[in-house]
Amino acid sequence: MPSPTPLDELNAEQRQAVLHGAGDPAGGPPLLVIAGAGSGKTNTLAHRVAHLVAEGADARRILLLTFSRRAAIEMTRRVERISGERALPWAGTFHGIGARLLREFAGRVGLDDGFSIHDREDSADLMAMVRHDLGLSQAETRFPAKATCLSIYSRAVNAGEDLEAVLARHFPWCAGWQAELQQLFADYVDAKQRQQVLDYDDLLLYWAEMMTVRDIADTLGARFSHVLVDEYQDTNRLQARILLGLRPDGRGVTVVGDDAQSIYAFRAATVRNILEFPAHFDPPARVVTLERNYRSTQPILDAANAVIGLAAERFTKNLWTDRASAAKPRLVTVRDEVDQARYVVEQVLANREAGAALKQQAVLFRTSHHAGTLEIELMRHNIPYVKFGGLKFLDAAHVKDLLALLRWVQNPRDRVAGFRVLTLIDGVGPVSAARLLDHLAASPDLRWALDTVAVPPRGAAGWSGLRDLLARRANWPVEIEMARAWYEPQLERAHEDAAVRKADLIQLQQIAAGYASRERFLTELTLDPPDATSDEAGVPHKDEDYLILSTIHSAKGQEWRAVYMLNVVDGCMPSDLGTGETEALEEERRLLYVGMTRARDDLHLLVPQRFFTHNQAPGGDRHVYAARTRFIPTGLLPLFELASWPVAGPSEGPRAAGPAVDIGARLRRRWQAPHSVQDDFDLASLGD
Repeated sequence: MPSPTPLDELNAEQRQAVLHGAGDPAGGPPLLVIAGAGSGKTNTLAHRVAHLVAEGADARRILLLTFSRRAAIEMTRRVERISGERALPWAGTFHGIGARLLREFAGRVGLDDGFSIHDREDSADLMAMVRHDLGLSQAETRFPAKATCLSIYSRAVNAGEDLEAVLARHFPWCAGWQAELQQLFADYVDAKQRQQVLDYDDLLLYWAEMMTVRDIADTLGARFSHVLVDEYQDTNRLQARILLGLRPDGRGVTVVGDDAQSIYAFRAATVRNILEFPAHFDPPARVVTLERNYRSTQPILDAANAVIGLAAERFTKNLWTDRASAAKPRLVTVRDEVDQARYVVEQVLANREAGAALKQQAVLFRTSHHAGTLEIELMRHNIPYVKFGGLKFLDAAHVKDLLALLRWVQNPRDRVAGFRVLTLIDGVGPVSAARLLDHLAASPDLRWALDTVAVPPRGAAGWSGLRDLLARRANWPVEIEMARAWYEPQLERAHEDAAVRKADLIQLQQIAAGYASRERFLTELTLDPPDATSDEAGVPHKDEDYLILSTIHSAKGQEWRAVYMLNVVDGCMPSDLGTGETEALEEERRLLYVGMTRARDDLHLLVPQRFFTHNQAPGGDRHVYAARTRFIPTGLLPLFELASWPVAGPSEGPRAAGPAVDIGARLRRRWQAPHSVQDDFDLASLGD
């Protein structure tokens, strides 16, 4: 009997993808793997990398690009398990790899190698500073807020579109400010370059621009023999430019993804990248389709296939599985959101009694606020839950304060970091902070500037310790311990819950100890923030078992034994905002498909018939009536088990009918004279 090999655990299509270009030292022609939901995409990609290494490819010359650092770590672990060797020093996110390359090539692209990387909030703060300097914060007509300005800028950069098109399509309410925004963004870019800071988008933009410089492009092209990209359907135009710049002829390129799961257009991702990938090359890239699903039952896949089969444009695939079942997905009609919540609670508890832990069940929704009524019902029944989203570790003010201090030590020209740190000092306000920063910026000698700056008297004590920290740098990670020691008195003065917040700072210091340098720590923490210990507030009782509540976007890549999808009606899915253009409508269809394919055994789609609204005139009908989503037309209904809830029992008839009764008037009469107790409390006649 031949010895088993890693390829034995793959199906025929997966082996085709893994063995593509075998024996070709140039890596073979370009390959596109269309990996349907639950088809073993990660396993296939890991086996392909391991096979390349086994066939003699140098792991140091393999570039693997993923969409999260955790995905890169998981992929590396799988490759090591399969191949038995440590591998992939160049595995990471587009942004993470971009940051590494920019450190290396900084001097050749006009950057100081000590440049800072701003997160979104810091970038918005810098945008606000520039906005203020231009006088736009005092405009007679309200100018777009800093976060909106940054969103417009980011969309234009990542989508590769001009400002006029971005405003017309995505921010029409800001179109009247086009000239001012153009100037704002020009000054924002100038401010970043003066201060030697990059925002998140710059990590891609600079990398893409580097690929237009012939000698740099040739150097990087020769460095990597193979380039593999995961989740290619979620890339934006900048990322596609980077890939094509690295490999114009496509040799050694493998991209993996699923056009049917492209749901991040709000981040400027475009499904066109994966749909048009084969045609970028001559001859076109080879396409291998993975259709065997290892997650869901066949009835769930039949319904999901039918929903996505109505898409206007897609790669043809038909998911199938060996997991037969007689249970179809349920399409459940309920009266309103209250009954929807009650149905979910009833089913969750029933499944729990049948052996499915709460963690094996998830409630999915299009938008976070759709779960509001359900959250109340879960609390009433003492069911613990976690709702994905909310405050992240780096969004906490005290964590951002300490990181700003470290960034200012790293780069004294970082005005946003300096401004945040200076305003922590007692007696130093925005005006004083700006004056101090101007003094430091005007001096070529930082140590002299620190010693000669005039600080308000109340801030003298705080400034003394800060000056020593900036001037006398310690070894890493001792430096963060010193920074925390300086910051904690400011924390105690500013926050009543300082003791709780100190736990996060200790956690931050422990994380820092795992990095070789301050620069590496700041870069990686900005690109891939961990969750905060204090974010567990979503679990009301800190139970070991809890129900999962999640937006569909956050649920991508996950799976559960039972899935309940809320508000599968027009206006929610698709959302009102997603019905204006065919492209947007098609993404809404893909959202429903992604949600459906998260379920392994049980899938429940909830269809409330009406929604309560606060916007009706007094005396009018305060409900908006809804219809089943257009993505499940009548022709698809045989693929579902149709149900209504609640089901009337044998002794339960329809709700009592009769004239409307103003109970409020009856209760008011309780305090009016003359009155009768019988008038007050004769409620028997009111019916149900």
